[in-house]
Amino acid sequence: MIAIPANPGRGHLLRCGPGESILDISKHQAIGGFLALRKALSMQPAALIDEVKKASIRGRGGAGFPAGTKWSFLPKDNLKPRYLVINADEGEPGTFKDRYFLAQDPFALLEGIAISAFAIGAHTAFIYVRGEFVSEMRVLEEAIEQMRRAGALGRSVLGSTFALEIYVHPGAGAYVCGEESALLESIEGKPGRPRNRPPFPAVAGLWGCPTIINNVETMACVRLALQHGAEAFLAMGLPRDGGPKIYGLSGHVKRPGLFEAPLGLTLRTLIYDFGGGTLDDRPIKGIIPGGSSTPVLGPEALDTPMDFDSMKAAGSMLGTAATTVFTEGTCPVAVLVRIARFYAHESCGQCTPCREGTGWLERLVESIEHGTGRPGDADLLLSAANQILGNTICALGDAAALPVISFVNRFRDDFEAHITGQRCPYGAA
Repeated sequence: MIAIPANPGRGHLLRCGPGESILDISKHQAIGGFLALRKALSMQPAALIDEVKKASIRGRGGAGFPAGTKWSFLPKDNLKPRYLVINADEGEPGTFKDRYFLAQDPFALLEGIAISAFAIGAHTAFIYVRGEFVSEMRVLEEAIEQMRRAGALGRSVLGSTFALEIYVHPGAGAYVCGEESALLESIEGKPGRPRNRPPFPAVAGLWGCPTIINNVETMACVRLALQHGAEAFLAMGLPRDGGPKIYGLSGHVKRPGLFEAPLGLTLRTLIYDFGGGTLDDRPIKGIIPGGSSTPVLGPEALDTPMDFDSMKAAGSMLGTAATTVFTEGTCPVAVLVRIARFYAHESCGQCTPCREGTGWLERLVESIEHGTGRPGDADLLLSAANQILGNTICALGDAAALPVISFVNRFRDDFEAHITGQRCPYGAA
């Protein structure tokens, strides 16, 4: 049985409610700040990694890969420096959870970074922040300076022999830079284009050195797991998916925003209990559960638990748990136009299937929406999307193809109505 907090707008990860912030280090310390870091510094790094594994922290960036397992991939016989890189390039449409930590609670992120860096033996960490987040970068820089003055960063972290510096690196303004290897290329001063793998970043990452890349929310979970212990953290979620989760909710709902609850919350609870239901109480037509790249679901999925495995079984992905709802009366083809246009614009052009295919998808969907689609175009969309799927270096191609496949399959009648009627029946175009 999952216990739902009385106030889902605030909890263990969301320590601040709307309009609140923890931007002064003394406020962070007053509510238990650095207790987790002190505990970590008293442990052996191997024991610390085991604690993270026991907590079953699955990466909160979208892929859901266990953080402790990722850390253990670092080669033990490599004498090169190790780096920790935090992916704060939050560019997935519909996703806005990481920005909360950058703008309102940076110390939760920074303490998690310090713990993680100690665990993997890294003395330098980079926070790669989406380039448009200018004010958030200023907040981070100020918080880092406060930690230096408090002795929580620098040559001796909290009086220990562990040294750590954290640097903020502005992003290059491209969605593809959220892909971990393109992110590394960008930090190195190169165009943000994904690398062929292997080698993987844990073996040869930043400047050819062993590198671990984690998401912002993952770092906040590391801090929380150390503060409360692996067993307590695990009890906040599911046996395979430990801890609480930050859920984003937007679209046609009465109360959009960020909410905290255990992993495994149902879509129904998120939309109706936390979000207050749909605008004007209209029936739901579609639910995009985890950012624009995740396949769309219908109202029959409302009782699906929002965890990695359940969402996969339902035919979609948990992704970033950023849920977008649209109701009856909304043109699904018009929704897909927005999504297809975004991925066509953001393709870096390195892989032919993505460079050419995303443009094809955009043009086909737009022609259908604007009344110039031809019979067979729905099948052509599926064919083009399937030729992109799995044939690119990074996941941007899949991110463009999966929504197209899911929208055409789920709303086939709407696509055919556009084509046969030579117009948008919803009047959206």
